[in-house]
Amino acid sequence: MRRKTAQRTAIEQVFRENERPLGVDEVLSSGRKRVDSLNQATVYRNLKILIEDGWLKQLFHPLLGTLYERTGKGHHHHFHCRKCNRTFELSGCALNEEEAAPIGYVIEDHEIYLFGICPTCAK
Repeated sequence: MRRKTAQRTAIEQVFRENERPLGVDEVLSSGRKRVDSLNQATVYRNLKILIEDGWLKQLFHPLLGTLYERTGKGHHHHFHCRKCNRTFELSGCALNEEEAAPIGYVIEDHEIYLFGICPTCAK
């Protein structure tokens, strides 16, 4: 059993308060508001543990690289705001996999990113 640390608790709280995918820098910045001593190595180490425990999963964003989000949300896609540079979750899926690929191709998984301006930045 892994020991529960103040750093890991702070990282978990960051994800509970932000219902969207986060990058390491966002986790570090928000986590430091809770634990001053939090550093990048600790964030990476704890993200790895939380992934191994099935609490988080990795996403591979075409512009931002690796992002992390909580598991258990079901299949969904993402929207990237070009103005604030944040990524948001979009519920559900509008893609019909059977119609999306040519005959003979076997789709195993997919990820869709939409790009534009979020409602907050559009104001």
